[in-house]
Amino acid sequence: MTSAALESGPSARAHHLPAAGLAVVAVALLVLLPEVLGDLGRLAAVLILQLGLVLAWVLVTGIQGFAGSLAVGAAAAVTADLLLGLPARPMLGSLLAVFGVGFLAIVVQQMFRRPRHDLVASLSGGVLLVTVIGALASLLLLGRSAAGPGRVVVALLAVGAALVVGHLVDLALPRPQLAFEVPRGLVGLFLAVLAGAAVTFLGRDAGTVLDGVAAVVYGAVLGIVASLTALAASYVVVAANGEDAPEGDDGRACEPRFSAWALPLIQVVLPLAACAPVALAMQTVL
Repeated sequence: MTSAALESGPSARAHHLPAAGLAVVAVALLVLLPEVLGDLGRLAAVLILQLGLVLAWVLVTGIQGFAGSLAVGAAAAVTADLLLGLPARPMLGSLLAVFGVGFLAIVVQQMFRRPRHDLVASLSGGVLLVTVIGALASLLLLGRSAAGPGRVVVALLAVGAALVVGHLVDLALPRPQLAFEVPRGLVGLFLAVLAGAAVTFLGRDAGTVLDGVAAVVYGAVLGIVASLTALAASYVVVAANGEDAPEGDDGRACEPRFSAWALPLIQVVLPLAACAPVALAMQTVL
């Protein structure tokens, strides 16, 4: 039964390789644009990922009220970035306004649509989207922190390394399998955490103001958060393929039309968003 279920889903190659490649692109975008354009480049890079996530999330999760959901998500992204990117002394607490108003906007948008089927699922999906958008915006604070730009570069490279290593290892050896029908294994998670710790250890002298032990802890925590969030994102991908993929003549599920870009985007941006506030919080500890 297990093998039949796995055969009907996406192949391991389709699940892991696009996500690994997109992780490299996303991290390069977040690292290189600020080097070229400064704070404006960081703002642009974060906004690109946020808007891409909004479109991918609404498509993949099937949130009802397509245009309204896109509008609320895009407005939340722009507002969060302006609140954290424009002030001379931005505060993370400014995001509370985004979360509060965003929640009300989602409720109003969902209550005004007709018919109101899948209301609970659409409300929860919209709230989670606004939360992820706000978390990703905290990258703007990480780049302007007292630790300097070196810390954010090393943090991004650690998260990127954890994502790439996790996907490549799980492509070859998704064992012991962590969840039914999800091609993620314990070996990949362990090596992803090691990759994150190794990157921060090697980059401890690149303006991060961290000693050896603190650098390893910093990277390991980011690796754990990235790996566990990537596992959750894989649940979303597998569920989307299983529910939305039409069956072919042979009875096997075909790939959904959005899988080539939307699903890998979710697999990459969700872990980046989860790691951003964690990295920011750890600056006060390490």
